[in-house]
Amino acid sequence: MLSPHEFAALMLVRSAPDRIDLNGTDLETLVERQLVVLEPLASGRQRLSLTLDGDLLLQAVARNR
Repeated sequence: MLSPHEFAALMLVRSAPDRIDLNGTDLETLVERQLVVLEPLASGRQRLSLTLDGDLLLQAVARNR
């Protein structure tokens, strides 16, 4: 089960992946649970992206609202 902070971070990855601090423990948990991945960019930086599981989780929550 995700904490409220982890769930909020997951929603931010979907809506604003460039605005997230990559050092957060919430993001570490999301990566460990394979809900998000860090994609390397040509500039040498990394960008967060939802995995299929992360996207499906958010879709399931949206259907239950």
